Amino acid sequence: MILDLSDDALEYGRQARQAFGAAGGDDLVIRADADPGTREAAVTAVLDGLGAWELDPRTDPDGLEAAAALCRSAGYWAVPYPLAERLAKPADLDVDGLVVVGGSRPAATLAGLHTRWAAVTIDGHRSLVTGRGEPQPGLVTELELTPVDASGTGDLALTLTLPCWTLLGMLDRAVELTVAHVNLRKQFGQPLAAFQGVQFQLTDAEVERTGLDILAKQALWSIASGQTEAVTDALALRMAALEAADVVFRVCHQLHGAVGFCDETTLSWLSRHSQPVRRLPFGLSATRKLLTDSAGRRGLAGLYA
Repeated sequence: MILDLSDDALEYGRQARQAFGAAGGDDLVIRADADPGTREAAVTAVLDGLGAWELDPRTDPDGLEAAAALCRSAGYWAVPYPLAERLAKPADLDVDGLVVVGGSRPAATLAGLHTRWAAVTIDGHRSLVTGRGEPQPGLVTELELTPVDASGTGDLALTLTLPCWTLLGMLDRAVELTVAHVNLRKQFGQPLAAFQGVQFQLTDAEVERTGLDILAKQALWSIASGQTEAVTDALALRMAALEAADVVFRVCHQLHGAVGFCDETTLSWLSRHSQPVRRLPFGLSATRKLLTDSAGRRGLAGLYA
């Protein structure tokens, strides 16, 4: 098991981060929040230029790593587009993307989009998205679904894993912003970063972030190598991602203080738009239950064990 992305994938991710920054960076999510109908046009030109739709994460291990690096870069800027879900589109349906749904009121971050979508439940039942409700905060909209079949189990591992890479990119940025903030702000004549309590909190956040980084790479390996436990590994990754996000954003908001909740602060937008990834299709408690049901008595075979 090699838990490092290839040099090509890492370089692709760096180029993608620069491209998103040049296209507007933090302003992308601000504009999309004000008018969801504009977000597709603002982002798709960048993705076309990066060759995002030429990636094949389902059958090509190199394409899978590149897709993960692309999702991480999109998360870094909180790019207001369901990139991970588009990259996970099924090969046998005439749609542009796939979302995992759960609960009696399925929803996804599809507000303002004109592309065609499918949905899959955790037990593999697939549907076509045939209607959408009014836009909600976080670019979320409720979905009207028309059932198709029950053969979507093979879609789950990839569709659960790639959004975790997007969330990982958000945590990268949150920690980076907070480190810059505590080095800049001073109290009692010295930077906040010099206080031991601040250092301890940042260490807690960084441990969660780096641990998630390793588990995200292990989940990619599980998918690429065709492991029978790939869905279980993806659920373990999602649980770890949600736990890490709780810690990282709590620490980052605490160290930013009240300013971290103001619209003028990048952390506020980043935290706000991480919520749909963390809540949909199911939150931490539901993820834990699904993981328990999936792993059963045999337990986990991957790093999370």
